[in-house]
Amino acid sequence: MKEILHEPFEIIYIELDECPKSDHQHNFFELVYIISGTGTQVINDNTFQYHPGHMFLITPEDTHSFDIETTTRFFFIRFNGVYIRRNASLVAASQHNDQLQRLEFILQNANHQPGCILKNQTDKSIIKPLVDAIIREYVNRDLYNKDLIQHYVNTMIILVARNIAKYLPEKINACTDEKALDILQYIQQNIYHPDKIKAGYISKHFGISESYLGRYFKKQTNETMQEYIISSRLKLVETRLLHSNLRMNEIADELSFTDESHMNRFFKKSKGMSLGEFRRKNQSASAV
Repeated sequence: MKEILHEPFEIIYIELDECPKSDHQHNFFELVYIISGTGTQVINDNTFQYHPGHMFLITPEDTHSFDIETTTRFFFIRFNGVYIRRNASLVAASQHNDQLQRLEFILQNANHQPGCILKNQTDKSIIKPLVDAIIREYVNRDLYNKDLIQHYVNTMIILVARNIAKYLPEKINACTDEKALDILQYIQQNIYHPDKIKAGYISKHFGISESYLGRYFKKQTNETMQEYIISSRLKLVETRLLHSNLRMNEIADELSFTDESHMNRFFKKSKGMSLGEFRRKNQSASAV
C-alpha cells in the first residue's frame, strides 16, 4: 500500500520518539530534514546513521522508515510531479521548459541509496535557515505566509536537485570516466528529444565514432546505450501514468512519441502490458 498525497505539496513539522510507520512507500517525493535527534534511516534495505543537519530525498519508488534512537524533530516537505510541472515559481527559476523537465528528471532518477543528499557544504549551510524560515511562517501564519513558504520550498527543491545532479545516474561509481558522465548527463538533458539521443547524433556531438561510443558506454555502465535510453524513457512514461491525470495522447505528445499507438507498443514490449492495463493495475493497488 502506498501513502497518497492529495495536495500538490504539504509540510509536516513533528517530534517523535518512535517511527509510527514500518517500511512503506509514497506516491510523492518527500524531503526529510533532521532538526535534532539521532537514529537510523532505512531505505530499500540499506541503513544510514542520521544526526542533525542531514537531509534525505525519498522518491515514489523507495521503501523506507526511520529507527529512532533519541527523540527526533523531523521536518518533512512532500510534493508531487504536478507541483513541479505547474508551479509558476519553479518554471521561472528553471528559466524555460527544458530546464524544468531536467529538474523533474533529476528528482525522478535520484540514486535510491541511504545518506544525506547535501554534498555541497555551502548549500548545506543554506538549508537550515530555509527550514527555520518555513517553520516560522508555518507556525505564525502571518500575512503572505503561504506565498513565502512556497518560494522557500522552491528554493530548497532547486538546491536539492543541484546537489544530486552530479551523482546521476545510478550507473555512475567511483571508477566511471568523466567522459562517460558527460554522455550520461547529455542523455538526461535531452531525454525529451529522441532525435538528439540517437547514437549517430551523440557520437557527432562528442566527436567520437559511433562504434567506439557503443563499446565505451557498455564498458562504463554495464548496459548498452539503447538499454539505458529505453529504461529512462520508460520511467518517464510510468511516472506520468502513476502520478498524473494526463490522457495517453497527452503523455505521448509531451514525451515526443509519434502518437499514442507508438508509445503503447514501446511500453508493452518492455513491460508486457498496455499503458491502460498498467495504469489500472497500479491505481487499484494504491487504492487497497
